[in-house]
Amino acid sequence: MQYYQFERIFSQMEKEFGKIKPGQEERHTMMLFPLESNALKIHRIHPSSNSRSLREAIALVLFVIKERYTGQTFNTDSFRDDHNILLEKALLMAFDPFTNEEINKLIISQTNIDLSNPDELRDYYVEPILCLLRIKESIDKFIKYNGSNGYFDFIEENMGFEISGEEMEFSVQINKQ
Repeated sequence: MQYYQFERIFSQMEKEFGKIKPGQEERHTMMLFPLESNALKIHRIHPSSNSRSLREAIALVLFVIKERYTGQTFNTDSFRDDHNILLEKALLMAFDPFTNEEINKLIISQTNIDLSNPDELRDYYVEPILCLLRIKESIDKFIKYNGSNGYFDFIEENMGFEISGEEMEFSVQINKQ
């Protein structure tokens, strides 16, 4: 996979799922907070996992999600490094039932979601995808104006006081059917 193909995941997913409009973030707080707090916890422990690494990690996570609901495989190994792989796992721990066993157990015990059904899986991933794309948009803005740590500087300043410890947060949207 070439770099331009790697980067296209953002526009492909936005085309397929849409995006959160500016000012509408509050509706998505239950997913945004665990994603952002998990990423900030990794950045605090490993400062070299900066905002640019988080942007790469988001692309990697979007490829993982797409693999899960389409069955396609993408070779993204050449884009993983010591910095973004930590952030990739932290993001996945916030919502992915195949990465986080607690989420898997909750989904199995409290919903009718069939994790082996591609359509149901796709529906499950809509909220995380929208939030990841929103975070990516913020990262782009903060990197442009504040450098490679711009996004983490912003998050630390605005919500860092609410984030403590090293344990990964997660969110599961349970719509009982």
